[in-house]
Amino acid sequence: MANSLVAPSYYQATANRTLTTTPLGGDVSCDVCIIGAGFTGLSAALELAKAGYKVVVLEAGAVGHGASGRNGGQICTGFSSGQHRVEAQLGKADARKAFRLAEESKTLIEQRIADYKIDCGLQWGYLHAIPKATHMHDLFQWKEEMDDLGYEGCEVLDGPELRAKLATSLYHGALREPRAGHFHTLNYQLGLAAAAQGHGAVIHTQSPVIEVDTGNKPWARTAAGKVSAAYMIIGGNGYLGRTVKPLYGRVMPVTSYIITTEPLGEERCRALIRDNEAVATTNFIVDYFRTTPDTRLLFGGRAAYSTLEPPNLGAYMRPRMVQVFPQLQDVKIEHAWGGYIAITYNRIPDCGRLSPTVFYAHGYSGQGVALAGLYGKLMAEAVKGTAERFDLLARVKHLPFPGGPIRTPMLVAAMLFYRLKDALS
Repeated sequence: MANSLVAPSYYQATANRTLTTTPLGGDVSCDVCIIGAGFTGLSAALELAKAGYKVVVLEAGAVGHGASGRNGGQICTGFSSGQHRVEAQLGKADARKAFRLAEESKTLIEQRIADYKIDCGLQWGYLHAIPKATHMHDLFQWKEEMDDLGYEGCEVLDGPELRAKLATSLYHGALREPRAGHFHTLNYQLGLAAAAQGHGAVIHTQSPVIEVDTGNKPWARTAAGKVSAAYMIIGGNGYLGRTVKPLYGRVMPVTSYIITTEPLGEERCRALIRDNEAVATTNFIVDYFRTTPDTRLLFGGRAAYSTLEPPNLGAYMRPRMVQVFPQLQDVKIEHAWGGYIAITYNRIPDCGRLSPTVFYAHGYSGQGVALAGLYGKLMAEAVKGTAERFDLLARVKHLPFPGGPIRTPMLVAAMLFYRLKDALS
C-alpha cells in the first residue's frame, strides 16, 4: 500500500516522495531484523542491504512517523553532553576518536544525498546564540575546544555582528559553525528508505512489534506475523516504549514542539536570517529555528517531559516565536506538531549489545539527525564483523532513569527547574 503519515506537519505537507510498503503478514526469516525505520534503522538497513544481507525492517507506523520525520532538521556537531563528559567516560584520546566519528556522520549525510540524489535542501551554517552578554566568555572557550579538536572555521560573533545576520535583539552573541546546518528531515528519510529498498531491504510499515526475543537466535513478533533472524538491530529510540524490556528506562522521551509560518517570501526570510543558517539558543531548554526552501520560518522548542500536548500548539508556540521576531506579529501559523526526543541521563547516546547477535542504539538527546545515521552504520559494521568503532562508543556507561509511578512527575519538576534556571541566567 502507499506510505501514509499520521501526525500533520510541514514535512508531510511538502514531502516529495511516496514509498510503497506493506505491513508484515505471516512468518519470514532473514539475516537481519531491524526494529524502527528512522535514521538509525534505515542507515543500518542501507549498509547491510548494499553488502548483500537479507534485511527486514519493522516500523510501527509509517516511514516518518517517529522523531526522524518530525524533528527540526538541524544537523549538529558532536554530542549533546559536550566533549568534557565524553572525555570523562572514554579518556581524552578515545574521546577525540568519538568526536571524529560524530564529524563523519555529517559526511555520511552528504555522501548519501549525492549518491542517491535525495532532494532535501541541505544547507550548511549554524549559529549558537547566547541570551546574556555575560556568556561571551563561554563562546570563546567553546571555540578553543573546537579548534583543539581540529574542527576549523568556527567564529565568535559579538552582538552587532550577530544582529547583522539575525534580525533580533534578543541575543547578545553567537558561535558560528561552518559544518553544521539543516535540511528537510522527512525528505531525507524517505530518500534513505528508498535507497535501502533499492538495494533489496524490505520495509514493513504499520507493523508494531509486540514481542521480541533478544537471545542468540532473535525474533520479533507483530500482530500479523513473525520475523526470525540471525541478527537484530533495535532503533526504536523514544518510540520504543516497553517493547524491549531491558532497554526500558535507559532513555526518557521528551516532547518538543514545532511550528511553521505561512510563506514569507525570499526577501522577508533573508531579512530574518540573512545567510539561511540554522539557529539555536544555548539555554538548557533550547529554542531552535531556521527558514525553509519555500520561505517559511520553522520554529521549535518548549520541551516538556509530560506527554500531555497543549490543545492548541500554534497558540502555545507563537508567543515564543514573536518574542524572538516581533516583526512576525502579523504572520499566520500554518503547521504545528510535536514529537519525542529520546534523552539519556548523561546526554551521550546509549548503545551496546543485548546478546552477541542483538545490537541497539538510542538516546541521541537532541542530536540524532546526524548521530542516528552514524550509529546505524556502526551497528551494520558490527554485524559484518568489524565492531571496533561501535565498541568504542558502547564503552560509555549509563544510569537508568528512575522508574515507577513517580517517574514522570519527577521529570516534569526537573524541567520546571531548568526553565527557571534559563530564565534567571
